[in-house]
Amino acid sequence: MAYQPRAPNHSSGSDENESNRRLYNPYQDLRLPAKTLYNLPTSPEFLFQEEAIAQRRSWGENLTYYTGIGYLAGASVGAAKGLGTGVKSIERTDTLKLKINRILNGSGHAGRQVGNRCGVLGLMFAGLESGMVAFRETDDSINSVVAGLGTGVLYKAAAGPRSAVVAGAIGGVVAGLAVTGKQVLKRYVPI
Repeated sequence: MAYQPRAPNHSSGSDENESNRRLYNPYQDLRLPAKTLYNLPTSPEFLFQEEAIAQRRSWGENLTYYTGIGYLAGASVGAAKGLGTGVKSIERTDTLKLKINRILNGSGHAGRQVGNRCGVLGLMFAGLESGMVAFRETDDSINSVVAGLGTGVLYKAAAGPRSAVVAGAIGGVVAGLAVTGKQVLKRYVPI
């Protein structure tokens, strides 16, 4: 029942008639206490029980994470490298706008190149690591090291077998150091 305003010249007899009326409250059926309104779960929610049992990211999350982190880190390093290149290319006769333009062009060009390369490395690493987990049906540090080896080999395969082996060894060592560093941080740094 909607609220009907009373006329300004009402008589006392109409108060008896209006006593069975009340104001409409659109929130009256929402009997939610304010304390439970923001009581959100602290653990992640899963659709299937199998997802809750696994203590790792899915292959899609892994792919997105490593590709994004690789691109972001590479773009940051490349932009810093491009900043140096842009500053070195400034000539004495350049105006302020031209100086800024050189710096921005250098940062954007180098950042884009290095970011794309690192993003591709992250994409290959995530795919190989998820493939190793599916193939071996276990999740341990061996998967990460082999994925690092494979990523290095695949990335430099077009440069010849010698370059591919060297890049594979570098990739395996970097992945091994990353896994070891992660385990050391988990053990000694309370987070």
